[in-house]
Amino acid sequence: MERPKAATLADVARRAQVSNATVSRVINGVDVVSATTRNRVQRAIAELGYRPDERARALARGQSRTLGLIVSNLENDFYLDIFQALETEARRWDYEVVVANTDYRTERLVSSIRAMVAQRVAGLAIVVTEIEPAVVRELAAEGLPVVVYDCAVPAANFATIQIDDYSSTRRIVDYLYSAGHRRFAFVGHHTRHEPLRARERAFRDVLRAHPDAFFQIVTDADSPDGGLRAARTLVTSDLAPTAVVCLNDFMAIGVMKGLREAGLRVPEDVSVTGFDDISLAKFASPALTTMAVPREWIGRLAASALIPGAGGIALGQEIVVDPELLVRDSTAPCRAPLGPEAAPVR
Repeated sequence: MERPKAATLADVARRAQVSNATVSRVINGVDVVSATTRNRVQRAIAELGYRPDERARALARGQSRTLGLIVSNLENDFYLDIFQALETEARRWDYEVVVANTDYRTERLVSSIRAMVAQRVAGLAIVVTEIEPAVVRELAAEGLPVVVYDCAVPAANFATIQIDDYSSTRRIVDYLYSAGHRRFAFVGHHTRHEPLRARERAFRDVLRAHPDAFFQIVTDADSPDGGLRAARTLVTSDLAPTAVVCLNDFMAIGVMKGLREAGLRVPEDVSVTGFDDISLAKFASPALTTMAVPREWIGRLAASALIPGAGGIALGQEIVVDPELLVRDSTAPCRAPLGPEAAPVR
């Protein structure tokens, strides 16, 4: 059975015997319509069950009820969790969310930002690592309310939510070193971007301070497949790491699979850590040791910062989040002999 066709503004105008413009004025509360005409239009709306397009009404008043969100990789649960939390909070305030995915490509970030500005979004949340200074300057001049994640922008219309990537990664490496590990590997991706470089830099800095530590760095795609390929590289290397520090959980899950395929046990032979604490981390086998980033809180905070009256972080303000180290089953004290005699990569 076909659904009955929804009434349109033109249907209301015909029923009330007025123009489309008059119906629009009644819907938007414009006072130039007489009481008699207003009553006739309202009666026609009720009889036809007409529901005005709230988005169109907002645009007619020069107001948008749509927020924009731009992320680096929507396949990664980290970004997906932030999107879901932001959308849930936005809907509480009768806002919609449009999302764009950059795949870590700066040109996509630039085009997505410009497209959303052209769509007249009410505010924009940018949760990426490949931030582009030129387009940030454009947004600052535009005056659009913007929330950025993990990138400080000194502009009055920007709010910033930052993760202390450097100190958080130091805590992971210090924990593994204190557990007796001396042969380390770092698995990352897109290391030309901050804050990803901060995590790799922290890894290097901690181990360079320990003359008895050896390490190597492998990069691949931000995906479980990328982690799997990185693990295959590691198991054929001369280093034979006993601890693998992954840039994020998404890659760590693939790393653990690659180690198992090579006949290595996690954590008996190799300890593995992630970063983010995505939902899959605690269900991995073994459960993944990681840094817990409060993604749902970040999503809600970003949405409320962009919605007038929602009580979020103020524009021009910066919040720094300190993740929590969650030690689970994927790490253990080192059981292997100390590292190779070859000089470490420094």
